[in-house]
Amino acid sequence: MKERKWDLLALASIPLIMTLGNSMLLPILPQISKELGISSFQVSMLITVYGLMAIVMIPIAGYLSDAYGRKKVILPSLIIAAIGGVVCVVAAWFMKGVTAYWVILAGRLLQGIGAAGAFPIVLPFVGDLFKEEEDVSKSLGIIETSNTFGKVLSPILGAYLGIWLWFAPFIAIPVLCLISFALVLFLVRKPEAKEQPEKQGIKEFLSGIVSILREKGRWLYAIFAIGGICMFVTFGVQFYLSEMLETKFNMHGAMKGFVLAIPLALLCLSSYGTGKIIGQNKTLMKWLGFGGMVLLTAAMIFAGFNKGIYFLVGFMGLGCVGIGIVLPCMDALITEGIEKENSGTITALYSSMRFIGVAAGPPVVSLLLSSGHWVLFALMATVGAIGGLLTLFAVTPSKGSKGESDVKETEQVDARLLSKRVRQTSARTLDGKKSYP
Repeated sequence: MKERKWDLLALASIPLIMTLGNSMLLPILPQISKELGISSFQVSMLITVYGLMAIVMIPIAGYLSDAYGRKKVILPSLIIAAIGGVVCVVAAWFMKGVTAYWVILAGRLLQGIGAAGAFPIVLPFVGDLFKEEEDVSKSLGIIETSNTFGKVLSPILGAYLGIWLWFAPFIAIPVLCLISFALVLFLVRKPEAKEQPEKQGIKEFLSGIVSILREKGRWLYAIFAIGGICMFVTFGVQFYLSEMLETKFNMHGAMKGFVLAIPLALLCLSSYGTGKIIGQNKTLMKWLGFGGMVLLTAAMIFAGFNKGIYFLVGFMGLGCVGIGIVLPCMDALITEGIEKENSGTITALYSSMRFIGVAAGPPVVSLLLSSGHWVLFALMATVGAIGGLLTLFAVTPSKGSKGESDVKETEQVDARLLSKRVRQTSARTLDGKKSYP
């Protein structure tokens, strides 16, 4: 793993920057609405169009990465995201009103396309780089931590940049994308030749995907749903907390950003710690994932009983700890459980489900705001419980994965047989017999 530390650093920059590119706008959306003279619904589309384009394009990017290589997809995607950022900056700087809005929306669409070919491809890329499942698990924990750290940093950085200039976050996006492009270009080396997946025709590829979903669909669909649930709850409760801080507690600007970052910081820390301890033990991944969903469900139930800021932030933080435990486990299970020639597309489908959760959380919560505090958290607890049941009954690691892979067990058996033959040959030689067959 130490040999690939620079590769991992470069790849970890991608989820960090892609998360900043979207979430950094959240604290300044009211400011954008005021500057451009547009409605709250129109300004919310700057977030929605990014997520919708990512959902549509992620499976396509996954196929292309399986067919032509991960790096060949990631690098152009980062350039597309940077171009989208430049379009947004030009519109904000030189245009006004509704005209500027529509051009910015087009730039956000380009950024969504770029995001689809960047972060989701990182997961299978990590699986390609490392031979040992333990190294894959630890590396995926670092990738997930980078992603959650971006969520922690986004509200703080976005609020501070917005104080300086309302479209400053748009300026930051292309700069950050170009930095990540340079890191991936110069630091990420190709996996060894024997690790490279064989190229497949489109019919063969689709047939392989269908075969995988038929054979492993039960646990794959469960992990897809769990990933979507985690993102739905994360962005839903963050949206709710943001609303409460502004309307009930009269908290704005940088201070609001710091409070929003508390639950996400706990998610980041728990994600990093989980990635460190799960190793290649798939059974441990299952039970840690189940425990994380139980913790999330319990936290959402208790959060529904009190609207106080300390109570609310505390139990939201506890729920985020549960999510931080779940995500690295699901990442590792899905990355290590699929053959490399199809891993890009399968993990892309998983990423699409996560983006659906991101896109669905805020609007669903906004519709439930008038229904009451308890109704909202009852929904969050219910979806958390569903995720827990899926983890318990549908996520079933193979019997040979309690710390060692089936492949390793086969290699150990072969090694024991070879050792036995060597001993038999040596014994025949000592007896004065011929040692050859």
